[in-house]
Amino acid sequence: MTVLDAPAGSAVPAVPGQGIVPVFVRLKLTLLRNGLRQSSGRRAAYVASLVVTLLFAVGQVIGLVALRGHAQAGTLVVLLTAVVAVGWAVMPLFFPSGDETLDPSRLVMLPLRPRPLIGALLVASLIGIGPLFTLALAFGSVIAVAHGAAAVAFGVVAVPLTLLVCVALARSVATANIRLLTSRKGRDLAVLSGLVIAVGIQFVNFGAQRLGRAGGLSSLEPVADVVRWLPPASALGAVGSASEGSYGAALGQLLVSVLTLGGLMWLWQRSLVKLMTSPDGSTLAAAEPSARRSGADRSGLFSLLPDGRTATVMQRSLRYVVRDPKTKASWVTALAIGLIVPVLNAVQGTGSVYFACFAAGMLGMQMYNQFGQDTSAFWMVALSVSSTRDAYAELRARALALLLITLPYTVVVTVVTAAVLGDWAALPGVMGLSFALLGAMLATGALASALFPYSIPQDGAFKNVVPGQAGLAWISILGGMVAAAVLSGPVIGLTIWMHVADHQDQLWLLLPVGAAYGALIGWLGVRLAAPRTADRLPEILAAVSKG
Repeated sequence: MTVLDAPAGSAVPAVPGQGIVPVFVRLKLTLLRNGLRQSSGRRAAYVASLVVTLLFAVGQVIGLVALRGHAQAGTLVVLLTAVVAVGWAVMPLFFPSGDETLDPSRLVMLPLRPRPLIGALLVASLIGIGPLFTLALAFGSVIAVAHGAAAVAFGVVAVPLTLLVCVALARSVATANIRLLTSRKGRDLAVLSGLVIAVGIQFVNFGAQRLGRAGGLSSLEPVADVVRWLPPASALGAVGSASEGSYGAALGQLLVSVLTLGGLMWLWQRSLVKLMTSPDGSTLAAAEPSARRSGADRSGLFSLLPDGRTATVMQRSLRYVVRDPKTKASWVTALAIGLIVPVLNAVQGTGSVYFACFAAGMLGMQMYNQFGQDTSAFWMVALSVSSTRDAYAELRARALALLLITLPYTVVVTVVTAAVLGDWAALPGVMGLSFALLGAMLATGALASALFPYSIPQDGAFKNVVPGQAGLAWISILGGMVAAAVLSGPVIGLTIWMHVADHQDQLWLLLPVGAAYGALIGWLGVRLAAPRTADRLPEILAAVSKG
């Protein structure tokens, strides 16, 4: 077998009988070192992430040591371990390129048997920032809950066992899904990880608030009683059981993690055998002849769109939402957060029905940087715009496509929020205010798209602005949002006056007023943006094509 083993990356034959574990460890270190040599930016990012992880790890150990002797230390330890294990399980799905050096699909042509290969890959996987953080968590957890010699003995086994289960879980998931993760659908999944993170933050916030009102960690003891029997938390649960003198339960919990590690290694080996022996059928469907409909097909819901340029532009914009990974991620995130924030606050009893306006604000932001969403393909749009009238038709159709989704969604979120709070009297006013805000954001978004366009790179899941255009992005989005708030001022002021003057029975007037004002201000914004778009086509094309 030949591997990249030399410091300079040259090919060196492995020593016969040496075993492949040290070879893979040196391979991992060599490729990591050579990767850091590629640019100073990569080195700086790696060093910064390493320093931050070390600081968190040290703080985590200190915090867990400080909990030693606390009545709820065992509860916190098993729940933290379970959360980290979930992170190990899902991160390979969202960051498939996070560890390119251990991609098993790169090894399919080498004469390696699966069983020794997974052992070598497992050991090599222990090198990295993630394993270091997990090791610190397991070490601090053992210190927090171990009392007595028996508990310490269980802890000596639990620390490496917890780390091995987490790493084996991540690698088995990644290997089983490697062909999906390296396909277009996998890249879409990586982009959509922003949605999971954003939604997860909202639920964590909701859970923390409920936890604070429920009286602290004691309210989580029933959950912890179940989790301490789930691997790899069961390994640390065994330490707590041994500290309490329940040696039978401790052995059972430790055995659960040991069996899980064996099961994960078996699943990993099975997936690896399938990956290295079965043909890749991901391109078979593309090779087969199919009667695919052209992009100009007007069947289905698209047949309901008006004829002419408006239908073409609306269809193109809606197809971007469905097919383009970054546009899809932006829309799905806005839809999810726009619903979660008002509804969760309403469920907690701390929100107001006016929080439903957040949905209109989130979706209105999709109007910003309209041309940047086209990236380099905008040149085809630019060829079809030869006058202010063409630019107006283009912007109007894009706004209409956005309204097809935004208007019914805003109504649904407002109704759901009002239903949870039981405040039906405020429903018309909130809906009218949402429509006014949406119209203002359409207006400012159209102007910002013409005046401050920027490119959206396609090479990274979390890169939304190319280097050098961050200032344009901030001006476009933040400036546009401030301008939208100012433009919505008349309707906001009218709403406040009705509440202060106790005209609650007349709040229904805000619905037609807000809808008419939003339609008017949105139309004026598109009108004003059209000549600027027509005049600045070369500048817009140059700006959005940099990615």
